[in-house]
Amino acid sequence: MYTVILLTLKPLAVRIPEEIEKEILEVVEREKLDKATVVRTLLEMGIVEWRKQTALELLRDGKVTFAKATEMAKLSLWEFADLVKQRNIEWVRYTPEEIEREIKEASVAESK
Repeated sequence: MYTVILLTLKPLAVRIPEEIEKEILEVVEREKLDKATVVRTLLEMGIVEWRKQTALELLRDGKVTFAKATEMAKLSLWEFADLVKQRNIEWVRYTPEEIEREIKEASVAESK
């Protein structure tokens, strides 16, 4: 069984530096694809990476929650947790004393 996804493609005209065009043509040659397909693929890859990077930066800066950053990156919770670990993003803002207090309070609440 196959799933067919129909995309509505919109035209986009941009001016690019000659060096980027050379890079695109190199991908065209290496991948044996047409230029439009290569440009779409590279744009998609760039957007995916931009989403991840933006989500990680906002999380690191304390501007979004972990859940919101996960949503922004369009990843599962576990995929995003792996990404945070891979990129060594520090996002927990607790001191050791605060962590200890939270654990004690959670233990007391759990025992009730």
